[in-house]
Amino acid sequence: MTTLLPAGISASAVVAASSANLGPGFDSLGLALGLYDEIDVETTDSGLRIEVEGEGAGQVPDGHDHLVVRAIVRGLTTLGLRAPGLIVRCRNAIPHSRGLGSSAAAVVGGLGVANALAEQAGFAPLGEEQLVQLSSEFEGHPDNASASVMGGAVVSWTEAAASGGQPRYRAAGLRLHPDIRIFAGVPQTRSSTAETRGLLPDQIPHTAARFNISRAALLILALTERPELLMAATEDALHQSQRAPAMPASAEYVQVLRRCGVAAVISGAGPSVLALSLSSELPAEAVAFAESAGFRVCELRVGNPLTWGARARSGN
Repeated sequence: MTTLLPAGISASAVVAASSANLGPGFDSLGLALGLYDEIDVETTDSGLRIEVEGEGAGQVPDGHDHLVVRAIVRGLTTLGLRAPGLIVRCRNAIPHSRGLGSSAAAVVGGLGVANALAEQAGFAPLGEEQLVQLSSEFEGHPDNASASVMGGAVVSWTEAAASGGQPRYRAAGLRLHPDIRIFAGVPQTRSSTAETRGLLPDQIPHTAARFNISRAALLILALTERPELLMAATEDALHQSQRAPAMPASAEYVQVLRRCGVAAVISGAGPSVLALSLSSELPAEAVAFAESAGFRVCELRVGNPLTWGARARSGN
């Protein structure tokens, strides 16, 4: 049985960007970043209106195939609810198609808005496990989505589906060491996750798998207790060199940073670069390269968990 929400309910959600893989943790390690999209919604008697400010304005779909709208509908349906009409306002700060989890954030934010609408109408919201599951179903893997849901650093995994159903997506939080500083280098160029994933081979040598298993295990230790091990812990043999031809400037920027002693990786499917450092500043050589290659570099805090609630009404 589906309950129809009344018109006039207002709600909001705030969701963080994320970086996936962190080098060797392909499709399993993620980190929420202190860069946020904000979503406001209001239920109406009928229809759909979407307003987008910031990243993606004038470029993303403006109908029912908009990712935020799809996630709102999915969340409400899971809760046994339906909205007769919606006004959706998105204020986006997360760059699109840069490897910073913009699509995962859109899904997680949409689910957060569904939770807020449910609470405003007196219904229990989706729990954290449900949010991770539903958002990961959109993505097909849980690293970005779980980081945006939970905030901070996460390790995620996928359990096999039972009887032809959806795989079970799970995640657990990590306590990031307080001395680690996070820098993101965001280029003007974009990339497609589907295209860069297509560059990866179907099979890998046993030696490469063994190498990444050791580095991923080491990375957990480096992120939580031994940050001096980050350089070795962020080495990868599965995806970064294979994707390098599609983003040569990003691959070179990673090498420049690592040559300067900074643990740097491609963020997700790229082309953004993520640097994990114990210093408050990046080396001059790395800064100069970023400027010459068109990277916008900024230091980011660790991202907060998804939040949602009532939206303050305007005075008119």
